[in-house]
Amino acid sequence: MKRILLHHCRALLMDQENTLLEGAYVVVEGDTILSVGNQRPQGPFDQEIDGKNNVLMPGLVNAHTHIPMTLLRGYGGGCDLQTWLNQWIFPAEAKLDSRAVQAGAGLALAELIAGGVTTIADMYMFTPAIAQTVLEAGISANLSCGGVYFGASDAFGPETCKDCENQRQLTEEWHGAGAGQILVDASIHGEYTSNVPLWKWMADYAQKKGLGMHVHVSETQAEHEASKQRWGKTPIQILDRYGVWDTRAIAAHCVWTTEEDWATMVEKGVSCVHNPVSNLKLGSGVAWIPAMKKAGVNIALGTDGVSSNNNLDMFEEMKFAAILHNGVTHDPLALLPQDALAMATRDGATALGRKTGQIAPGYTADLILVDFDRPSLTPCHSVADNLVYTARGNDVVMNMARGKIIYKDGTFLTLDLEKIKDEVKNYALPLLFGADKAL
Repeated sequence: MKRILLHHCRALLMDQENTLLEGAYVVVEGDTILSVGNQRPQGPFDQEIDGKNNVLMPGLVNAHTHIPMTLLRGYGGGCDLQTWLNQWIFPAEAKLDSRAVQAGAGLALAELIAGGVTTIADMYMFTPAIAQTVLEAGISANLSCGGVYFGASDAFGPETCKDCENQRQLTEEWHGAGAGQILVDASIHGEYTSNVPLWKWMADYAQKKGLGMHVHVSETQAEHEASKQRWGKTPIQILDRYGVWDTRAIAAHCVWTTEEDWATMVEKGVSCVHNPVSNLKLGSGVAWIPAMKKAGVNIALGTDGVSSNNNLDMFEEMKFAAILHNGVTHDPLALLPQDALAMATRDGATALGRKTGQIAPGYTADLILVDFDRPSLTPCHSVADNLVYTARGNDVVMNMARGKIIYKDGTFLTLDLEKIKDEVKNYALPLLFGADKAL
């Protein structure tokens, strides 16, 4: 089993004390962190990596995204969520096939990896194509297909709801693939795109198979209020009635959730995935994250799809999260840099049921190096402040996922970027938009 020593670096451990270990030595064996300290451990080592006094930190966790939507970057801007979805996104997505999805996923993975992400939670169609691309790229992923059902309740059955069969096939073929690199989550796209029979089926399936759950929740005021009109309950509450939250679960957005919702989330262990940039761009509102944290809800961080962001830069997402809540609460202490960092690392890992997000023995060796010799990161009075308020994805100079270096100094070691870009340009974009509009 390969042993790697990382040395001459400042390690931000992302433990509960937010320890910064100067002159750190981190030993990786296989896909796991073996030891962490400030004394050189005994060798021999198969590889030694000089950190050049840069900052070593856990790889970032993007806990809610739709990676093939890179193909729709900047498409249909200037609309509210429902107009954007129904008039722009859904018609374009109807033209997708697995080859186009794989191309879009590959493009996104390159952006994610170069930006220091080592774990994602993704919800999209043609999910097996995404799974294969992720497996080759080397990062970890919780994948789901986003169950949808608009049919009559009395006509529901696994044979009439194709996402039931999609869920079963995805679970049987991919759950646990790559020694746990890929985990399959059960999923419901949202309360407003499905109904009771699917909720019950998906909740039951998750329980039987030991899967997590991934759902869009209360992203817009219209969605939230419509649920109350239909059921007399918020999306969190009505889904709870049918057992959707009776497993490890993530609720994406939560912009319009209530204190009662938060109490349910704490009771059931449901994590909120905050997507500040997407929510701001679409005018959906601001999730009350400091209040949710105070109520005890675990908060992760996500970018949402590129089409509503328009990038996958988790450093940008951390900065937006921090300054947004400090601004709207008129309190510079509402969300501190260490809070944003935790959301993007250890709290995201908790949300996805992953033993990552910290630099500690026994944790998955998901590690990134951030170049603190850049002019924009000099001087450094606070590593946490520089990471959240100044750093960008392109400051990452090494990405190690599951003990394997997959990106270093601008070079992708598991992806053929030129081949991916060629597929996007010459196949995926013409398929969606026609040859004359693809470029």
